[in-house]
Amino acid sequence: MFDFCLNNHKYSKVHFIGIGGISMSALAEILISEGYNISGSDTKDSLIIERLRKLGAKIYIGHDEENVQDVDLVIYTDAISKDNVEFLKAISLNIPVIDRATFLGALMKNYKNSIAVSGTHGKTTTTSMISTILNHSKLNPTILLGGELDEIGGNVKLGSKELILTEACEYKGNILKYFPTMAIILNMDEDHLDYFKSIEHIQDTFVQYAKNLNKDGYLIINRDDAGAEKVVKSTKAKVYTFGIHNDCHYKAEDINFTKEGYPTYTLKIKNDKSYKVNLSVMGLHNVYNSLASIASAHIFGIPMEDILERISLYTGVHRRLELKGYYNGAKVIDDYAHHPTEIKATLSALRNTTNGNIYCVFQPHTYTRTKLLLNSFAESFASADKIIITDIYAAREKDNGLIHSRDLVNAIFDKGFDAIYLGSFSEVEDYLMSHVKEDDIILTMGAGNVYMIGDSIVEQSDDQNSNEKAAV
Repeated sequence: MFDFCLNNHKYSKVHFIGIGGISMSALAEILISEGYNISGSDTKDSLIIERLRKLGAKIYIGHDEENVQDVDLVIYTDAISKDNVEFLKAISLNIPVIDRATFLGALMKNYKNSIAVSGTHGKTTTTSMISTILNHSKLNPTILLGGELDEIGGNVKLGSKELILTEACEYKGNILKYFPTMAIILNMDEDHLDYFKSIEHIQDTFVQYAKNLNKDGYLIINRDDAGAEKVVKSTKAKVYTFGIHNDCHYKAEDINFTKEGYPTYTLKIKNDKSYKVNLSVMGLHNVYNSLASIASAHIFGIPMEDILERISLYTGVHRRLELKGYYNGAKVIDDYAHHPTEIKATLSALRNTTNGNIYCVFQPHTYTRTKLLLNSFAESFASADKIIITDIYAAREKDNGLIHSRDLVNAIFDKGFDAIYLGSFSEVEDYLMSHVKEDDIILTMGAGNVYMIGDSIVEQSDDQNSNEKAAV
């Protein structure tokens, strides 16, 4: 097991392969704040990389074996392949090489308490909800977030050693490398099927994760999830459940939605009082996320009145049902959804907020996910009026020719929904700008760079408005 002590600079020079990733950059920033010499490489520049440069990190654009000549430790992202030249060079030089999850697990041990938010969906939103609550408490947590949250000024907040709050991804069984004092399991659904063999394999991984918890630790789990019971039975930790349909410790009842699509509900805490909860983010899925957030903060002793006030003010993290602007009177919204369950939740949240049409632009994420979940994807767009599918975002994969976005369009057609394939972003923009009307919604969805379509459309709308005002 890898040990890492922040107070002992055994590894004074640390190099990150893939330092521009949202999680990798946060780890790098923590080490910079603790006085470590940090270097890193990535395939392209970004605002995140520029921030690290300003903090003192030495950044290389492009991977080269010369980048790892003078370092004590190399940390790599799961996104790189094992034939990466820096990875191989570090091994040849006998430099310790570890993956991001192993390092994060070792880093968590430097904090008195640790909250790890896991699950197939909702990790970033739930972690950011908890951040919004705890950031105004005496706990002063260190926060690692898989998105950009204005509340903490980005994707990382440097706090005390009292508490660290982080997302915990299940991909490649990474959650088994974490040993938090509080583990939150939001849901267990079919995903990352390039690694997991089945839903049973996914559930069994969470079972092992729960087994690893200390008896003095806490497990907070969604009681409505089909796999929850066997996870609960496997752990020796203190268990607190949340949900809507089943008996649990933190339950949402009398759920209603405002005209903006924001949920309101009655929170019933077992053997305690009832409270009114008002959210400022859309969708039933955010009721579950809020229940997990409330439970974790309540267990940590945050007064309920403070929890309810802070969670009512939470308006979301970037790329989660984020309003980017308007075009021709239509809302332009972006969401990170890239799994069928997430797509259904996002579209359902938007459906009751407009009398217009929803134009859904979806960029499939990875060939493996698209192929293995093709039928589920095809069924997930029922709440959209027009579905536009762009080319698959490869991410860590290579195109083996076995799946194409046109296959998804055909599958959607077979379900009776209206879909078209437009490969380039410029084609999508032209189509949308010639079709959308006032009260319509343009929704871009996916974990890749599909958000650029909405940004471009809003920018063109702003330029057009500026020109019209200048003409007047």
